[in-house]
Amino acid sequence: MASARSSHRPLYLDTSTDVDHFFGTLGEARAIALDTEGASFHRYVDRIYLLQLSTRTKTAVIDPLPIGVPELLGKLLESREVEVVFHDADYDLRLLQQDYGWQVRNIFDTRIAAQLLGLRAFGLAALLERYFGVKLDKKHQRADWSMRPLTQDMLDYAAQDTMYLLDLRDRLRDELDRAGRLPWAEEEFALLEGTRWEAEDPAATFMRLKGARDLSRRELALLREVQQWREGVASAMDRSTFRVLGNEQLFEIARRQPKTKDELARIKGVPRSLLENRAHELLAAVQRGLAVPEAELPRFPRAPRWERDPDFDARVSALKTVRDAHAQRLELDPGVLCARDRLEAVARRNPASPADIASIPELRRWQAELLGADFVKALAPFRKKGKAVDEASPYKDA
Repeated sequence: MASARSSHRPLYLDTSTDVDHFFGTLGEARAIALDTEGASFHRYVDRIYLLQLSTRTKTAVIDPLPIGVPELLGKLLESREVEVVFHDADYDLRLLQQDYGWQVRNIFDTRIAAQLLGLRAFGLAALLERYFGVKLDKKHQRADWSMRPLTQDMLDYAAQDTMYLLDLRDRLRDELDRAGRLPWAEEEFALLEGTRWEAEDPAATFMRLKGARDLSRRELALLREVQQWREGVASAMDRSTFRVLGNEQLFEIARRQPKTKDELARIKGVPRSLLENRAHELLAAVQRGLAVPEAELPRFPRAPRWERDPDFDARVSALKTVRDAHAQRLELDPGVLCARDRLEAVARRNPASPADIASIPELRRWQAELLGADFVKALAPFRKKGKAVDEASPYKDA
């Protein structure tokens, strides 16, 4: 087992002067490791409360709260000349774009690299122990990074997330190269660029809660009112919504329709502090839901009427057989090799040639090259002579 590069003492930077000086010492660094700490477990709107950065010789923990946007870091992250190494980049990229408007350009994600190598334990702690014998302390996983001051123990913990990441990148990249899978990873990394949260309609959030489709329209109206009440309280308190009232309790309120404080108190899991201080507000939300006229009760949009394609499931099953055989040969998780939604995209198109496979936008190029010919063979029995398949869906309008 190879050892990681000797760790270096992290710097804690919380002034613009110190941050600017630190970036001035980096010289022509062409690779940096980056991590962010948010507080979604504690706060209503998540944001970046800490930035951890490592080069080959330096590690810094940057506190953005007193200094604002660290512009010099943004220039590094948006440069094509600097490789930015993350472990599981998705959430970090979304926060960086949301808070600072940055689009990171040249990405290496050690989680994706590990998955493409077939490693089943691909968390950062597991990888560092596997390659370097480094054991990460997990005691601050649920820490509130919005609190100030941060303890030295918390700062040391945060620095661990990037201190060994460049060494890990080197090991994983070498293994990908030897396995002939580096182009797979590079294609996946390029697709991470531009990752961001899409705007959502806040008025329809209640319909996205798991289980909402099981409610009656009247119950949906109550769910909408109590969910919007919860959003308002959580926003005012800057507290995660589940810390105000859990989803399970929202659904129970929608079903039971309590009209008194005592009825509300009989719902398991409703916090005592809420009963004592805000029961009247919550009961008022229930009454608003009960007062919605029948004609105005919410309903889920009607799905288009489809005529079932009787061969669709069989085509997906045939593709899955091909995918699973390749996954076993390559010692890869089948879902990493080609997720089910991509198998369904291929089944919809029912391609007749490798060129058809290459034109399916949901497939990566490496997946099309690796699986395309066998996908075409597997679908051959389902293609009808003389009938071109140009449907965008396995169904058609009735």
